[in-house]
Amino acid sequence: MAMIELQHVSKRYAGNTPALTDVTLSIAKGELIFLAGPSGAGKSTLLKIIAAIERPTGGVIKVNGEDIGKLKPSGLPYLRRKLGLIFQQQRLLLDRDVLSNVALPLVVTGAAKDEAQKRARAALDKVGLLDKAHSAPLTLSGGEQQRVAIARAIVHRPQIILADEPTANLDRDSATKVINTLKAFHGVGVTCVISTHDEYFLDRADRVVCLDHGRIVDTWRRAEMEGAA
Repeated sequence: MAMIELQHVSKRYAGNTPALTDVTLSIAKGELIFLAGPSGAGKSTLLKIIAAIERPTGGVIKVNGEDIGKLKPSGLPYLRRKLGLIFQQQRLLLDRDVLSNVALPLVVTGAAKDEAQKRARAALDKVGLLDKAHSAPLTLSGGEQQRVAIARAIVHRPQIILADEPTANLDRDSATKVINTLKAFHGVGVTCVISTHDEYFLDRADRVVCLDHGRIVDTWRRAEMEGAA
């Protein structure tokens, strides 16, 4: 069963600049996908379109069988509750502690404070940062801040994680911890789509989809990579 399906998706920006051209891609439930390619290949645009942050110029996008192009604005919050979104810039709120940052998605959707904090503690425990619950974000390393962002993204128990270059600007050890954290969620059935320009982690994926200039130019599965090794 396809959890995410794109059919002939295109995206053009002002000036008729193409960001995506005729992208067709099916991602199975529980699959771990890496979107690979250089800067400007269209990876970030593809993730934003799946999340309905941006709208495609053409084509059809379905998430869990639902055509998101037909969603009314009132339906977008329900779509986003299925998604855990992780960006290069963590956008942590500096005027509150780590626990409050992680609990925020639950608070804004009306969860009781005690329940929100309970689930936020559980999310922090999953990413190995429960001991930092009452720390200020700026006292954490870049890798720790990214793991806080992951905890915030999964606190509402999403079906899908979309991560845009989550290891950018991190040292190898911190980047490995971030990827291992994401793989742990994949291990319990969460569908994960991760963009990266770092080839070091590609062998961790079920499948790698390579983009260049907004087009899918290659794709391969882990078994193919292992067979070529």
